[in-house]
Amino acid sequence: MSFQNQRQISLLLVLAGLGVALLLYRLASAGPKTSRRTPIYDAPAEGNAPRVYPYGKHIWNKRVVAVGDLHGDLNNAQTVLRMAGIIDNQVQWKAGETTLVQTGDMVDRGTDTIALYRMMQSLRSQAPGHGGNVVSVLGNHEIMNAIGDWRYVTPDDIKTFGGSRARQEALSSDGWLGREWLANYTVTARVPLTPYDSPEHYLAFSHGSLKPNLSLLEPFPTRPNAIGHSLLSAALTKPMPLPYPPNSYPGMPRGTGEEEKVLYGADGPLWWRGLATEENENKVCAWAKTLQQSLGVRRIIGGHTPNFDQIVNRCDSEVIIIDTGISKAYGGVLSALEITYDLYETSQTSFGGQGAQDVLVEVKVKRKTEFVEVEVVSALYPRGKVQLDRRENIVAFDTSRPAIIS
Repeated sequence: MSFQNQRQISLLLVLAGLGVALLLYRLASAGPKTSRRTPIYDAPAEGNAPRVYPYGKHIWNKRVVAVGDLHGDLNNAQTVLRMAGIIDNQVQWKAGETTLVQTGDMVDRGTDTIALYRMMQSLRSQAPGHGGNVVSVLGNHEIMNAIGDWRYVTPDDIKTFGGSRARQEALSSDGWLGREWLANYTVTARVPLTPYDSPEHYLAFSHGSLKPNLSLLEPFPTRPNAIGHSLLSAALTKPMPLPYPPNSYPGMPRGTGEEEKVLYGADGPLWWRGLATEENENKVCAWAKTLQQSLGVRRIIGGHTPNFDQIVNRCDSEVIIIDTGISKAYGGVLSALEITYDLYETSQTSFGGQGAQDVLVEVKVKRKTEFVEVEVVSALYPRGKVQLDRRENIVAFDTSRPAIIS
């Protein structure tokens, strides 16, 4: 055989081998047919590579924005609300179906009391037209003003009302601000993350810290809110005592009982600071577990105790303190808390662990349907967004029981 023929035969053998290899590769790549859907690539957690989850159809989104103590500073309040995407430059609601929560102490230390409450009135009326809502919590300073304790009211703020007598008239149960407090402000709030009623998927809001085992907190939030409304109604009923100073301290309103005194006392949700000031993290986390179980909530969020640098998150963000001294009276950082919650259809029996199933199947157990939940907690600052917590879990809900805001 000639050398030329040998080269031709060798070349044919090489080409035949490549063809067989390519055929085997294609057969292996095809594999068996499966019903796995294309996964959604979720946004990565800060500092981590993207993760892939076998989500199904996206069925629910909830966004909650919470803002702490504002203390009479309209300009900084509006800056924060614009930063959080709640209002536009004309102070019109632009947040769609977002729930806005303000945790009290809009009054005192500044001069913009009227403007702040009028702004909240306006947003409260605008939000439902876009599917959103505004939740307002009373702070200790609202109750102080109601009972006549005006130690932190500025002279310029009194002037904006037209004097002390006109200010007190506005605060009374017959006045515009007193009526607004009685109709739309509560001592605590319980905001759902999901469209279904599930104790593990509510957020608890108050001004101060919620103290574990304080009996008047249960049932939450109906009992503390009823007691708070009773206290506020008594305080705003005429004749109201002359404000202190310059007059003597008025004390608790006429006719208030023991529960109202406890609610407004040092251990009540308007004044207690324990979840913010207790240095022992293990103790705080144990308190949080007690509150989660007794109140039927996932996270406990409050203001009242300022950290001028940042929002404070403890126990994997199950306790969050959002007072950062927004008012120019304090000069703290401007901030808001954002919680986003998404549900995706899926009911696979194993998720994320060893041996996770690739095939999505419909599973219903005792009228409960399974979903994938994705919850992200972030602090919003002028410098940008900082992620505090992120959770992805399989959850099951009784879809016949709708959630309610209370």
